[in-house]
Amino acid sequence: MNKTVGIIGAGTAGLHLGLYLRQQGVAVTVFTDRRPEEYAGMRLLNTVAHHAVTIDREDALGVNHWPSDEEGYFGHHYFIGVQPEPIRFYGDLHQPSRAVDYRIYQPRLMEDFLERGGQIEYREIRGDEVAALSARFDLMVVCTGKGPFGQMFQHDPQHSPFDRPQRALCVGLFKGIRQRPERAVTMYFSPGAGEMIEIPTLTFNGMQNALVIENIIGGDLEVLAKTRYEDDPRAFIELLLTKLRQHYPDCADRIDEGEFDLANGPLDILQGGVTPTVRKSHVFLEGGKLAVSLGDVHAMVDPVLGQGANMASYAALVLGEEIVRQDVYDERFIEHVNQRRQDRVLGATRWTNFMLTNLRLMPAELQQFIGALSQNRAMADEFTDNFNYPERQWDCFASVERMRAWCAARMPAPPSQPLPTPAQSPRQRVAALA
Repeated sequence: MNKTVGIIGAGTAGLHLGLYLRQQGVAVTVFTDRRPEEYAGMRLLNTVAHHAVTIDREDALGVNHWPSDEEGYFGHHYFIGVQPEPIRFYGDLHQPSRAVDYRIYQPRLMEDFLERGGQIEYREIRGDEVAALSARFDLMVVCTGKGPFGQMFQHDPQHSPFDRPQRALCVGLFKGIRQRPERAVTMYFSPGAGEMIEIPTLTFNGMQNALVIENIIGGDLEVLAKTRYEDDPRAFIELLLTKLRQHYPDCADRIDEGEFDLANGPLDILQGGVTPTVRKSHVFLEGGKLAVSLGDVHAMVDPVLGQGANMASYAALVLGEEIVRQDVYDERFIEHVNQRRQDRVLGATRWTNFMLTNLRLMPAELQQFIGALSQNRAMADEFTDNFNYPERQWDCFASVERMRAWCAARMPAPPSQPLPTPAQSPRQRVAALA
């Protein structure tokens, strides 16, 4: 096979695409400004979990170096801090998910790619270089939205409802949090303040917990995104403990306060925000070559539901299969790619954006839905496992009627007991459907 592909960016999307194409005999060059040996000394890149569908792709690529039955987690706990009594329930995953510090994960996959005959050019690429670079390849793929690359692909306003971050993020890897008897993610919701996702994560000193703290802008927790750990580490940790006790007490109860700190040192924290954005799928470069957007430059989501890397991996394999299957990279080629990848990518985007808005407002229909999950384990299991399939989640959440129909089909009410209308108090509204 004489096809040649250039990939800008060595994240999950670029590496999964490059590894798949090497399996198929396609010549691939990845461009990145980071060498594998540099990752260990870098600041935390993100806190990413790979769901079972992504781990299956890693198995097929021969890069699953961290077996999920050993390093993974097996379900989700949910804690919703409504008054007077929080709602707590659990859902199983059909196969475990797994989180590995990307400062371990990405350089290992770069080494795999090199061992299989892939080429990596370590240098910074300017936006105005892409057209000239494309003369070397049949197809260019851009996987990063950093710097000028986000401007290459037209903004898609239909699927980008926000013009600014919806949460002020404080994300870190922490030691001193006791693991549950069986590893699981815990998703916490503090209405009006924010959300937190606690993820068992394999890092440089073994299994630790990532805390993805999603703080509503203007709320009580926003201070966590604005207080610098480096300025006074002990003061930051004391502030964080205070907020955890107030908003996420189940997590606080499992903390050894004498040990609690960043897992590996001051580089284990990220603060800032993400503006959810979808961009157009392609552009024709000067000279006529096609450049395809993939990963974060195509669809950037807030991390509240853990969808970004998983939808990027899925889209990478779809693109790879079409690159192998087709011989002409034109408008029709990209139509095939989009038809196959867009339901999952847009499903993940829409579902995440829906939750960002509605977790802040907690409308009655969402409270009712949560109440139904909390009273029906089979429904909670299905909802949890569908983190693998965001398009199925969006099938449920796309309208109030769909949410009600989803619940009714799984927990049908007797004819004399239709789905309840909102009660007066938030707790009554949740309990009514339950």
